[in-house]
Amino acid sequence: MSFNRINPISGEVASTSVAMSPDDACAAADRAAAAFIGWSQTGPNLRRDLLMKAAEALESRQDEIVRAMMGEIGATAGWAMFNLMLAAGMLREAASLTTQITGDVIPSDKPGCFAMALREPAGVVLGIAPWNAPVILGVRAIAVPLACGNSVILKASEMCPRTHSLIVESFVAAGFPPNVVNIVTNRPADAGEVVGALIDHPAVRRINFTGSTAVGKIVARRAAEHLKPCLLELGGKAPLIVLEDADLDEAVAAAAFGAFMNQGQICMSTERIIVVAPVAEEFSRQFVAKARSLRAGDPHAANTPLGAVADRKTVTHVNSLLDDATAHGATVLCGGKADSVVMPATVVGGVTAAMNIYRDESFGPVVGIIVAADEEDAIRIANDTQYGLSAAVFTRDAVRGLRVARRIRSGMCHINGPTVSDEPQMPFGGVGASGYGRFGGKAGIGEFTELRWITLATQTGHFPI
Repeated sequence: MSFNRINPISGEVASTSVAMSPDDACAAADRAAAAFIGWSQTGPNLRRDLLMKAAEALESRQDEIVRAMMGEIGATAGWAMFNLMLAAGMLREAASLTTQITGDVIPSDKPGCFAMALREPAGVVLGIAPWNAPVILGVRAIAVPLACGNSVILKASEMCPRTHSLIVESFVAAGFPPNVVNIVTNRPADAGEVVGALIDHPAVRRINFTGSTAVGKIVARRAAEHLKPCLLELGGKAPLIVLEDADLDEAVAAAAFGAFMNQGQICMSTERIIVVAPVAEEFSRQFVAKARSLRAGDPHAANTPLGAVADRKTVTHVNSLLDDATAHGATVLCGGKADSVVMPATVVGGVTAAMNIYRDESFGPVVGIIVAADEEDAIRIANDTQYGLSAAVFTRDAVRGLRVARRIRSGMCHINGPTVSDEPQMPFGGVGASGYGRFGGKAGIGEFTELRWITLATQTGHFPI
């Protein structure tokens, strides 16, 4: 049985993939469990070599990846190329970690006891990846787990199964042993049952999920029934604060990038621009001019900064946010409601806490401007959210910027930089409704290994009974 992914712009079939059942998914987990035995005992240099080869194999599929992302999710060629570049970097960073999975010798009070803390592979790791940055997030779901000696299952998104399959094909081409890297594709209607079966499978020992907060809670509850640790990177409502001493040119450029890159369909997208009153009018004027310059179009037909959003649900959601905002007194400064998946860059002024756009994640090319009285008020507004993934603050005073950044409740905050930022070696993740745990660099090692205490007695023991 198979299922089709439809191109969101043309309505034509973008890809056809195997529609796996829960039983098929469990069979994949069985194969991964069998492969784990040998892979977990593989030396770090061989694991590093294979991950480096996987990076090269992925890069060699550049044209296929660009076509797949354009067809399945309406991405621009630039976004697809960025995905490929960062994902290859993630694989090379993971390769560098294979010899950094270390332990400790811990002093013991017991005479003659040699005590060690060792990190060992956990088992089968299930990575559930989304569609919005499919190559980056698909690779991230499995690269560090593989570096740590785990076998993996990539649960592909129903919205980009071909793109995710190209990742796994790259690992196979690189020479990974059979069934160390596995993929599960399924029809949208079967997603709940398939994911549930994988979480329940006894061999699956770790789960990482990137996606919405609502679905993340479901994954976490299901995993908790089996006491299985999760790494969750969920939704966001990223604030970008502009203080009165900010470089406005730089703030405008960073805010536009953060709000509209990939049509605002990034977990770190700038969703709230919080500007202190003394510079609010001038910032808004410059920002609106910048947003008006960003044209949207069919990525197959035009080289435009914005492509299409992934589906009509996004159009409906963003339009509803605009209706609610204007009904409560906001002003659409540029862009506006759309009637297709090619949506304009939209800026809403006069946003207040009475509006849904103030608190609800849009995940589309729309951003609200909120005027704050001063620095203290800007911090209050930035923290007035359930989310806490990324944030930014613009000021020419570095000490002030650091002070403000440390008061914002978020997993990441960038001073004089955009909310959208990622590097393979950095600890990536959020707080609150944005999830818990950290991808990236050495932080990932702790997420995908078991920490064990092992002792060696070197002299005769003395026991009370």
